[in-house]
Parts: sequence; C-alpha cells; structure tokens
Amino acid sequence: MSEYLLTLNAGSSSVKFSLFEVANKQTRLIASGEVERLQHDACFHAGKTDCEIETWQLGRVDHAEAISHVINWVNATFPAARIIAIGHRVVHGGLKYTRPVLITSDVYSYLKGLEPLAPLHQPHNLTGISAARDAFPSLPQVACFDTAFHHGRAFNEEAFALPTSFYDRGIRRFGFHGLSFEYILCRLFEINPDVASGRVVVAHLGAGASLCALLRGRSIATTMGFSSLDGLPMGSRSGSVDPGLLLYLIEHDKLSISQLSHLLYHQSGLLGLSGLSSDMRQLQASHELAAQRAVDYFIHCVKKQIATMAATINGLDALVFTGGIGFHSAFVRAGVVEELRWMGLCLNNNANQHGELCISSVESSVQIFVIETDEQTMIARHTLEVINL
Repeated sequence: MSEYLLTLNAGSSSVKFSLFEVANKQTRLIASGEVERLQHDACFHAGKTDCEIETWQLGRVDHAEAISHVINWVNATFPAARIIAIGHRVVHGGLKYTRPVLITSDVYSYLKGLEPLAPLHQPHNLTGISAARDAFPSLPQVACFDTAFHHGRAFNEEAFALPTSFYDRGIRRFGFHGLSFEYILCRLFEINPDVASGRVVVAHLGAGASLCALLRGRSIATTMGFSSLDGLPMGSRSGSVDPGLLLYLIEHDKLSISQLSHLLYHQSGLLGLSGLSSDMRQLQASHELAAQRAVDYFIHCVKKQIATMAATINGLDALVFTGGIGFHSAFVRAGVVEELRWMGLCLNNNANQHGELCISSVESSVQIFVIETDEQTMIARHTLEVINL
C-alpha cells in the first residue's frame, strides 16, 4: 500500500489541499483541489495531476464539512492510499515556533493565542487543524509557519522605534509569506545557484502582497511587519498607514476598534482605491479612472518598496515575481520594471508577455524571473522532515 501526505491550507473562505505520494523520503504531487466560497454556494474542484479538474456544487458548507468532502474524494479516488500525516499552513508561529512542529494540545493553545495578530488567517488555519484532527485523530499533524522563514533577522529589521520593553515582550516585525519565499528560494537555487546566493528581492504579489530581501539565501528584510496589514497595498488590505491617521479616525471619526479593523482589512487596498474590485484582473480590464488609478498606485508602491529592499542588501542581482498578480500580470511586471530602469533593470517585452521564466533583456544588469510559487510543496517537505525525526 502506497504512503501519502495530505496538505491543507484553510483560509477565510476556502480550503486548498494537495496529496503527495511518499517514496524514498521524497514527495511527488499526485492530486490537488480546493473547496471555495465556504458558507455560501460552495464549489469543490479536484483532480489528479495532469488530468482534467472535476467540479461539484456543495451548497452551504463550513470548514469541517469541506475537509470531510476532501477526505471522501481522496478515499474514493485513491482507495489504496495510506495517509501517514497531514501538514497545515499556519500563518503565525509567534516567537516560540521558528520551524515546523508536531501539533499537540499545548501547541494548538499557543497558536490560538496568536489569532489577534492574524485575524484574517489564523482562526481559519486552526479550524482546519481541528477538523483534520477530528477526522484523523491518530495521525501526526504538522504546523508549517509563514513567519518562520524570517526568524533571526537583525534587530534593526525586527524592532519598532518604541521603548525596548515592547521589543522584549515580543512586539516585533515578524514578516509573512515565508512558505512562498522559501519555495522560490529553493527553485532559484535549482535554476541558478550563484544568483540565489546573491542579492535577491522576491515580490509575492497577490490578494496578499509582500516583498522579501534575501542575501546568501537568508531573509534580511520584508515589507510585512507585526501583522499582515503592513507594507504594500493588497486586495482589500491597506498596507502601511500613518499611525497618526489611525489615531485621528478613532478620536475624530469615533471609529470603534472593530470598525477600524474592518476598514483596514476588508475595505481598503485595491478595493478601496478603485471602489470596484479587489481583483487585479478586473481592474486591468476596466476603463474606469478609479480602476486605473488603483493599478498605478499598486505598481508605484511595489516599485518604491523594491528599491527599499535592495538598499537593505546593498544592491540587487535578481528580482523574482510570484503570487497571483506577480505570476500572471505582465502589465504589472512591466510597470514595475520600467520604473526601476535606473537600478539597471531592463525587460525583454516578448518574454514578459509570454510569462517566460527569465524576462530580463541581455542589457539588464539585474536578472528578472517569473516563478510560480508552491506553498503546498513546502508544507509537504516540512511535514515529512518532522515525522521522520
């Protein structure tokens, strides 16, 4: 009987999964899918690798029911499969968990306490863990953290300019999207080890967006900080905002904490700027001035932050685009690179339009890559490492 790993990524309105076959301490993706639009008219997409995706309407289901559908599909599609462990994406590991860990009751309780730091993700990550533990009470479950990749950065990158007592109690810039950045770094080492060992900025651009500056294969700086609100504007999240403005809104507009949170997490970013959509594809297709301004604003912020990231590593050898927008939007990539010509970046327009691996021109002093991220593969690799300890 073959052995398999199941990976789960439970978000606010979806559960993504992948099934990996395990052989000789290596993993091979054999199936994947997603249950989307939870709590509404949910839709289940799933299929074997390199096969046509099947789709079913599920009606109104919650996370536990979605995971039950995933398990039933896996059992029906791979009846001989023996799942040996389940790996979970968990956004926040706090100061305590700086590498993947086997989930125990104590681990779960600690992660539960971090929910206020990542309210869009952490509660749903933990709901997915609970549902999987109920379905497979005897299987090892492993938590893989988005914050872990950034652990160990310098004081200047982790601290806020507040009294040091805040730093000592754990008020720090944690950074996120670590599983994505780690996967991109691994791929870059496969593509060009010399470049991967140099000065690299990875732009994970999507509904959630952040940049990471890498030097000799380590995270040196990143645009997200204490929470996943910081840095770049995102689909519906504000990105960096003057804290004085927040004080003003509380004092003069009398916004409650919950109202302010809803504004920053759900009504801002591309959605707030355009008044139309949080989806970059819809904004690029729109002729509305507000949509065009939102796209231009996003490109402008990405360009500024890439220059900032490059400054932290004293230059730039390679820029990598990934994430839903970074991988798919040639328009955004072109806009960003055009604004950075002064740094030696030069685009091969034809390669960019076709989304090729390398999109820099021969004249470019900085190599520019487009690489699709794969957080599920990183989760599978880490899960296998943990259960084999």
